[in-house]
Amino acid sequence: MSGLIGKKIGMTSTYDENGKHIPCTVIEAGPCAITQIRNKEKDGYEAIQLAFDEAREKRTNKAMKGHFAKAGVKPKRIVREFTRFESGHQKKFGDVLTVDIFIEGEYLDIVGVTKGKGFQGVVKRHGFHGVGEATHGQHNRQRAPGSIGASSYPSRVFKGMRMAGRTGGERRKMINLQVMKIIHEKNLLIVKGSVPGPKNSYVIIERWS
Repeated sequence: MSGLIGKKIGMTSTYDENGKHIPCTVIEAGPCAITQIRNKEKDGYEAIQLAFDEAREKRTNKAMKGHFAKAGVKPKRIVREFTRFESGHQKKFGDVLTVDIFIEGEYLDIVGVTKGKGFQGVVKRHGFHGVGEATHGQHNRQRAPGSIGASSYPSRVFKGMRMAGRTGGERRKMINLQVMKIIHEKNLLIVKGSVPGPKNSYVIIERWS
């Protein structure tokens, strides 16, 4: 397999052989169960579907209960498909994949959803500096966006203008994050650098390519 579904636990730090301080992210990677195997004959593409993090049965609808029962696994919270995997892979329904598929020192791509900040102004959203001066008739303009367009021409606001709006909650991929340490007995993956999202948010871990 090329990757797993994981959960961001938090951040920590470690030191390299030269004594340099390195910030790291701790991720609970797996165990993930295989709940579906797609093939070109039936589905038009090849993929392996993984499920992660046990869910309460009462909070799982009938369709998903049947889907998980077919694979012989308990209901899960999150399901994702992986289309990249090694040649000659032999996987079947119900197989459980753990952090053991990774090795220390290799590089991974990790996808997460950034923290949601809600509706924010241009200073926080885009780094505007505002007017800067509070004198000469400037009243409550320190964090204002300023002019957003001309008057008679073009008589409209161009698309893509940087303005206030919802911030965060966007899918982001961090590439080439090195695996610093693997704690096999707890399925923990410690990678160098930061990963998008708050604590206990789900992430997709894939081998760097």
